[in-house]
Amino acid sequence: MDTQNLKIQIKTFFGLEPVLAEEIKKLGGTNVEIKNRAVNCEGDLGFLYKINYSARTALKILVPVLTFKAWDESRFYDKLFAFPWDDYMSVDQSFAIDATVYSERFRHSQFMSQKMKDAVVDYFKFHHRKRPNVDTTDPDIKFHLHIDRELVTVSFDASGDALFKRGYRREQGEAPINEVLASGMLQLAGWDGKGNFLDPMCGSGTLLIEAAMIAMDLPAQIFRKKFAFQNWKNYDAELFQKIKEVRINRIKEFTGKIVGYDLDSQMLNAAHLNVEAAEMEDVIEIKRQDFFESKKELFPLLMVFNPPYDERIEITDDEFYKKIGDTFKKSYPNTLAWFISSDLDAAKKVGLRPSRRIKLYNGKLECRFLQFEMYEGTKKVHKLENNQ
Repeated sequence: MDTQNLKIQIKTFFGLEPVLAEEIKKLGGTNVEIKNRAVNCEGDLGFLYKINYSARTALKILVPVLTFKAWDESRFYDKLFAFPWDDYMSVDQSFAIDATVYSERFRHSQFMSQKMKDAVVDYFKFHHRKRPNVDTTDPDIKFHLHIDRELVTVSFDASGDALFKRGYRREQGEAPINEVLASGMLQLAGWDGKGNFLDPMCGSGTLLIEAAMIAMDLPAQIFRKKFAFQNWKNYDAELFQKIKEVRINRIKEFTGKIVGYDLDSQMLNAAHLNVEAAEMEDVIEIKRQDFFESKKELFPLLMVFNPPYDERIEITDDEFYKKIGDTFKKSYPNTLAWFISSDLDAAKKVGLRPSRRIKLYNGKLECRFLQFEMYEGTKKVHKLENNQ
């Protein structure tokens, strides 16, 4: 593996590719190229460690090591058997394979994954008279097999567990928002830690914690205990330690306020536990408060939230979104507010025209991330005042 010039593929959610590309450039990646749900780039081993540790919108970081074309199973097996696997792992290490297959020739990802496993095991039996173990739950080495028609790509998974598993979540809400999606939404909304932040329906607190991490420039994986690259043959522990120290030295003090409201006592309890686990009790304030009866208390203010799904609210969607719009207009003048919803007509029910709408997915649900700008008086008056 050429550790000076690694080709790297970083997976993310649909709609967050531009945010991830920006993060990669800031962290020092080169030849950055946006793909569907992924960003390709190049960098050295230090950069690979840095993005695993710091990138907020990365889900999984892959390093392709082998690409070839295969028209049938025997060629697929032969190419894999001929690869020098012991340059990358030892026979005493366990491994697992994730497979994604889009092909008419090779239809079943599980079967192709099994075929690759056979080739790797046979290689070690042939060269070392010993076989490595397969461990699907906690492998030392994780491979990713991708087949697109005839094109086969084998990559090393540098992350291990998906990077949304930040390590601070103790309690889940009923439909918690994924940490990577939460961070991507905050960055799309322009949150940079200047000013104040409110999540008026905070659930188990994910948006609050991610907002605090951005505000303080905390590395996304500061709570994580291990990464897959730490089991690689070329792992440089000293280099990784240095990278962590540099990132930790960049942590800054946050002077604004990050506040969360909710009415559900179970949710408030979950949020408190998660905030405590993230050691952010002095940065994040959580209140039992009905958003619809609240007034703007923080200036300037950015609001981002994920309205609860039907199981948490006993009112009709139409009425619920109308109340959101009414509260915006009545109680939150001069505020920028964003929310995500899988109700694609939600904006119409709010009674305000969104100034931006971005297509995102929350799990499998297609959503819209909507921006509303509340001015005192009308937009026209606001523009006239600004031009005077």
